[in-house]
This record gives sequence, C-alpha cells and structure tokens, in this order.
Amino acid sequence: MDYRQLGRTDLNVSAICLGTMTWGEQNSETEAFAQIERAKSAGINFIDTAEMYPVPPKAETYATTERYIGNYFKSRGDRADWILASKIAGPGNTIDYIRDKNLKHNRENIVQAVDASLKRLQTDYIDLYQLHWPERSTNFFGQLGYKHTSEVNLTPLEDTLQALDEQVKAGKIRHIGLSNETPWGTMRFLAIAEARGWPRAVSIQNPYNLLNRSFEVGLAEIAIREQCGLLAYSPLAFGFLSGKYEGGARPPKGRLSLYSRFSRYFNPQSEAACSRYVALAREHGLDPAQMALAFVTQQPFVTSNIIGATTLEQLDSNIASVELKLSDEVLAGIEAIHQDHPNPAP
Repeated sequence: MDYRQLGRTDLNVSAICLGTMTWGEQNSETEAFAQIERAKSAGINFIDTAEMYPVPPKAETYATTERYIGNYFKSRGDRADWILASKIAGPGNTIDYIRDKNLKHNRENIVQAVDASLKRLQTDYIDLYQLHWPERSTNFFGQLGYKHTSEVNLTPLEDTLQALDEQVKAGKIRHIGLSNETPWGTMRFLAIAEARGWPRAVSIQNPYNLLNRSFEVGLAEIAIREQCGLLAYSPLAFGFLSGKYEGGARPPKGRLSLYSRFSRYFNPQSEAACSRYVALAREHGLDPAQMALAFVTQQPFVTSNIIGATTLEQLDSNIASVELKLSDEVLAGIEAIHQDHPNPAP
C-alpha cells in the first residue's frame, strides 16, 4: 500500500480510503466489520464516513454507518490504528430530520454534530472533520455551471472556521477538510484560516472519475499548490465504470439499479463514454473497474481514492487496483475518449 501526507499534517494516509456509505443500507453490521478487517489487512489505515450516512439518506437509517464503525472500534479496540474522517451535513439535499432541519454551519450546529458523531463512533476524537457540502447555494451535486442565487442569513465562513477552531482546541477533532466545494470556496476558507490563525483545510472531498473530471478545472492546481489534496469520491461513478451496466444491463443489487437518485449516470453521453472506457480496458487486458480506479489514484492532486464495495470480492478487486500502473498507451486512449466525451456525468 502507498501512503501519502494528508495536507500539511503529520498524518500519512493510505492511497486507498475505505468508503462506508452503503453500511446500514446495502450492508449489514457484520458485513461492515468484515470490510474493515479486510481493508486493514491490505494496509488501509483511512476510513471515511458522515453523520448522514448511509446513502440514500433516510430518517430511519440516519447515522447507522457511524454506529457500525463505533461498534467495531469498541469490539476490536484498534481505534488508534485508524485515521478516521467524518462530516457534518449541510442544508437541503432533502434532509429534514437532522437537528430539526437546522443544518447551518454555525457554532451551535457544529458543536452538536461533533458531539453526536463522537458518541456514535465511540471515540474521543475525529482525525479529519469535513463540511459535507457548502451551506451556500453553488454548483455541486451534478451541476457544472454556476447560477448565482441571492441568499440571506448565511453563516459567515469566519464563524464556521472559528467554531471548528474551538473543536480543534478542545481536542475533539484534529484537522478539518472541505467537501463538494468550489475553487472560490476553497481559497476563501484557506485565506481566512491563514489570516486568523485558524485550522487550515487539509483536504477536499469531491467527486472525480473518468466521467467527471471537472475537479481538474481550477481545483487541481489549488490542491497541489496549497497542499489541500483531493479525497476522490465516486471513482467508479457508482459502479457505472465497472462495465456491469453495459448494454442496458441493470443488475438487481447494483446501486444505479436500486436508486433513481443517481440517474445522472444514465444519459446517452455517459453511456457512450463508459462503453468506450470499458472497451479500452478490455483491449489492454485490464479489468475496467481497476483501470478506472488506477487512473484516479495516480493523479498528482489526489491524496486518497475513496472506494466503496458491497461485497468482499469487490473490495479485494478495488484494493488491488493500487498496484496497477497504467501505460502511456492506455493513458492516451483515456485522453482521446475524454476529448470526445468531456465530463458527461458531473
């Protein structure tokens, strides 16, 4: 396993991060425990979760994922072996059951969210605490273009950072990160933190895969120059890039078959691009999923690639992708497809 520095911290995280958003929806607690053990045996030391998980978010399953992880730590006693990341939810996203719909990133909500996550995770500290998505209205969750919306009563970014600084000083969180953030938001958070001596974001968790390389426009330079690396989520576009949906197939247990929430992957442009990526992989004797994952992991702006799996077989295959080094010929083929089908599924 390859390990990389998390921002400017003294933490080195595995290049593959164990994603957990299916735990409590598609995976049982027993299966979650098995995935954690399998990941650890492969050298993974980084696990990512969120208060709103599992996905799709529902009131009846709210925070189940964090509870599973907490139960694992309690039963195994190996919390110190893990770099643990979690996130505070933001407003909207059809969520009306967390903190009475009061999901602003202000001091009151941050304190409540951190304390609740610590209790569920059965730990005294969270290594990386992330803002799951911006409080303001901007282009994320499938939006490429920006349409300005005048808003009132937004929590000033200064207030958010000050509240997070208090949690760091209290020892409840070690470092902070952003998620689903834009270039403007990322640079504002960094500038304010440096000006005020508050915690500096060490990472940004955004989507990045062969069907959505929008991170490369603006954010990739920031990630490298500011040492605020990408924690790439959806590296397989919810399994679409594995090839299992080819020819209109809808495997009954596939996430894209089960949940209409992720319908943005099923458009003619995405399907055409995906077919070409799958064909390219097979032309070179590669597993399509492993090729897609290897492409993400080897990008210079990526700190860790967040993989998710519903079976141990999928998990093993995904982890093995870290050993794959794509040839110049394969990379050229990927670029040719990208030129013809740029970012069809943001």
